[in-house]
Amino acid sequence: MKFSMHASLLAVVFGFALSSTAQSTESEQTVAPAPATEQQKPAAVAHADDYIIGSEDVLAVNIWKEPEISRTVPVRPDGKITLPLIGDIQAGGLTPRKLQDNIATGLRSYVSSPEVTVIVQEVKSLKFNIVGEIAKPGSYPLSQAATVLDAIAVGGGLRDFAKSSRIYVLRNNADGSHEKLPFDYKQVIKGKKLAENIELRAGDTIVVP
Repeated sequence: MKFSMHASLLAVVFGFALSSTAQSTESEQTVAPAPATEQQKPAAVAHADDYIIGSEDVLAVNIWKEPEISRTVPVRPDGKITLPLIGDIQAGGLTPRKLQDNIATGLRSYVSSPEVTVIVQEVKSLKFNIVGEIAKPGSYPLSQAATVLDAIAVGGGLRDFAKSSRIYVLRNNADGSHEKLPFDYKQVIKGKKLAENIELRAGDTIVVP
């Protein structure tokens, strides 16, 4: 009787071990990723569809499976870029998606079913200006979000005789109207009137009297 119970217990333990091993092997086989191949098509990631390409922007133009004609190119002042096979093509004033379509159309005479991706690698066409009593007046790229305070820092800070409470931003709106937005430097750096420390838009001009 004791031998029978002992044998039954061993059978249960042995059966459980086999079941666990099988489940572990099955789990490993299920989660193992499929090996990557050179023929696997990379995901195409383009710049925001509503971005308008401008002069001086740097574009990465990739043609899938055609590395010899893929290029990283700057947009010239005339708004054009130069690519192999198709030569000059207009880029300024277009979205990346529209430019992709135009390049693909131009390549169809040379490449079978070309798949084109355009990425704005460097944004240099978006700029703001800062003038007046600032250490380094001029135009600066607006490649990332920046406030009036950020712009003053980029411009090297205010000069000694700057009227810091009378700074303003000149803004041209899309509807053709103009705004004069006040900025009180002394109050903002004290943590007051923070609403005046607006985020800049391309084309804004900061005037420091």
